Amino acid sequence: MSEDKSTEQVSEDKSAEVTEVESTETVTDASTEPGTTETAPRNVGRTVLAAVAAALVIALAAGVGVLFYQHLQDNQTEQARTDAVAAAGEQAVAMLSYNYNTVDAQLAEAADGLTGSFKDDYNTLVAEVIAPGAKEKKLTVQVTVQGGSIVSADPDDAVVLLFLNQITTSADAPDAATTGSRVRMEMHKEGDRWLTGRLTPV
Repeated sequence: MSEDKSTEQVSEDKSAEVTEVESTETVTDASTEPGTTETAPRNVGRTVLAAVAAALVIALAAGVGVLFYQHLQDNQTEQARTDAVAAAGEQAVAMLSYNYNTVDAQLAEAADGLTGSFKDDYNTLVAEVIAPGAKEKKLTVQVTVQGGSIVSADPDDAVVLLFLNQITTSADAPDAATTGSRVRMEMHKEGDRWLTGRLTPV
């Protein structure tokens, strides 16, 4: 009988040990779960920071690109202002100056600096009006540029205002007659040349 009691006591002791071990494992597992839930937010936070940093780098690069483009455009426009005024002055002199002896060759050469429909209109005017009149009246016209300014400009187009001085002699009026005038010239860049698209007296 005593042996049966001893056996029962041993069994109870073992059952208690098993229950205690299971409880310990349960506590250990429960204690590790919060650590797992803390790691996930950290990873998400790092991903968000990386995305924000990448977006900032892209925005900064885009901003630098825009500033560089604007700077380049400003430089090209400033150069256009200088070049367009110089070209307009040269072409105004070429278009409006002539000698009755060489008027055909002079004004044909001047037409090389024109563009678009204005070039055709100018050639027609020279052939039908200017050259015949110059030969008939023995006209000589000398034009000089007194000043010039930009009305508007961008890298490929400009409007220029010129102040001209014109000296004219003819068979009927051999004494030089001097007159001043202003012209508005529309300039267009084609390749590396500035050409005249329109000349209008103002």
